[in-house]
Amino acid sequence: MFKKNALKTKLLAGEQLFGVWIETGSVINAEILAQTGFDFLLIDLEHGQGDIRECIDILRAVDSTGVPCVVRVPSNDPVFLKRILDGGVQSIMVPQVSTAQEAAAAVRACHYPPQGRRGYAAPIVRASQYGAKADYMARANDEILLIVQLESAEALEHASEICAVNGVDVPFLGVNDMAGSIGRLEQLDHPDVRSLVAKAETAMRASGKPLGTVASAGATWESLVDSGYAFVPVANDVSLLRDAAIAKVAAQRSFRGASRKTTKPARY
Repeated sequence: MFKKNALKTKLLAGEQLFGVWIETGSVINAEILAQTGFDFLLIDLEHGQGDIRECIDILRAVDSTGVPCVVRVPSNDPVFLKRILDGGVQSIMVPQVSTAQEAAAAVRACHYPPQGRRGYAAPIVRASQYGAKADYMARANDEILLIVQLESAEALEHASEICAVNGVDVPFLGVNDMAGSIGRLEQLDHPDVRSLVAKAETAMRASGKPLGTVASAGATWESLVDSGYAFVPVANDVSLLRDAAIAKVAAQRSFRGASRKTTKPARY
């Protein structure tokens, strides 16, 4: 429900924050991970399996923990953005923003007039606590945190202009998709990719805004923080579950194999 956007406040104050992606759309996974100490949850509606209703259920489940949620929307669609904002989301990540015009369109979709063109239904939406917060509309624009993803060579050509758009709070570098845009998908250590990353970082840092990305080749989350990144998702619910399960199974199989070699057959 509507409150001061603590995540935006911390980022703009210069804090470096670590988060976890929620890819499964699972309310239970989100509730568990919110208890563990991450600075934020990042609910993925672009590649993740959840929908708007499940997203709102996650918001409800983690609300009592005080852990803020960011939602990555499927695309820069003003209708979807309007719906997710009406659902009570204050921090938005928009993928595949390649020009200043696209960044400005995202800003307009996320803000009420005069700053934007967000449609009005404030008295009846969850974001205003169904009208209980009578001043919601007057305060909503100030509490929006907008993260835009630069994920292509085209975006890097316009990185300075994208970052300069008023209302873009955090530029977020998507290295793998950027690599794919030059025919180097998953070749994250290729010199051409590293050159693009360096170019992007130069433009993004010049904006003075908090920077975001995920770890990639040659850049662990520790090195990202050391180099000044402030918004860093460091894990996701799928890989945490998968890797823990693989490690558990491997340990059990190893133990079982060793036990068979050392246990002598019983004599009767």
